[in-house]
Amino acid sequence: MKDLGELKFFLGIEFSRSSQGILMTQRKYALELVSESGLGGAKPACTPLEMNQKLTSIQYDEHIKHPQPENDTLLINPTKHQRLVGRLLYLTMTRPDLAFTAQVLSQFMHCPKQSHIEAALRVVRYIKEAPGLGLLMPAEQTTQLTAYCDSYWGSCLETRKSVTGYLVKFGGGLISWKSKK
Repeated sequence: MKDLGELKFFLGIEFSRSSQGILMTQRKYALELVSESGLGGAKPACTPLEMNQKLTSIQYDEHIKHPQPENDTLLINPTKHQRLVGRLLYLTMTRPDLAFTAQVLSQFMHCPKQSHIEAALRVVRYIKEAPGLGLLMPAEQTTQLTAYCDSYWGSCLETRKSVTGYLVKFGGGLISWKSKK
């Protein structure tokens, strides 16, 4: 075994120590994501998804006979979308603000449409606004455990299932979260 010194970088996560605690970010990873997506010169977005945006699958559109816009076609090569959503899922390790959005986008991995890739690229523009956001594990002594939960009843257009989520904090530090359908 070797003592490699203070932890600075591990599996794409940067660690910064201060008197306030330890900050974990994926800033370098987020900046690479913005650069590789070709959105370095794009205007940042202030929210990860459009307000009240409902993404649907091609099967749902066909079943409902939903009038599909002509520019919302199936992607010929879905690997670009799949790779982007996979990278967003990895980024949720230190960015819980992206958990719900990544969960929504991952539902369409098998058969993505143009609207799905546009929504994913909007998330990248949102990341561009603050690539250094992360988790702070505070240095303060605490024994307080706090949990929050929420539900959005019947929010899925296709299955009418509810979306639920929870968040658990120990003191001021986030220790667990989940968004699920």
